[in-house]
Amino acid sequence: MPATERAVELALTAAQAAADKKAEEIIIIDVADQLVITDAFILASAPNERQVLAISDAIQESLLGLPEKAKPARREGERAGRWVLLDYVDVVVHVQHTEERHFYALDRLWKDCPVIPFVDRDLAPAGPESNGGAGAA
Repeated sequence: MPATERAVELALTAAQAAADKKAEEIIIIDVADQLVITDAFILASAPNERQVLAISDAIQESLLGLPEKAKPARREGERAGRWVLLDYVDVVVHVQHTEERHFYALDRLWKDCPVIPFVDRDLAPAGPESNGGAGAA
């Protein structure tokens, strides 16, 4: 059974908040079929501790701004700023320093799980009018 609609909404909102703070290597992994404790992992990384904390703060603010406010049930790692874990029950957010991201390689650990597509809205194509008339007869 894939991630719930609520989990996907939380994950996409968190991923966009991370992207807005220039997080790198953002990926959403649907772990619903493998774990009973959560539906999705969001992985994001940053090259320094200050940015890891800024990304974590932005994610928390964005999820509090949803109509059904979401607060993390658990937060860990904010003091050190190397790997911040935000547990929203439906989704678990991992914001890691680039070095931790490559060392622990959570992407590889969960490589058999499906990925939930995420495209940063600032990088997405603007719409049909931006395709240079493609598709017109």
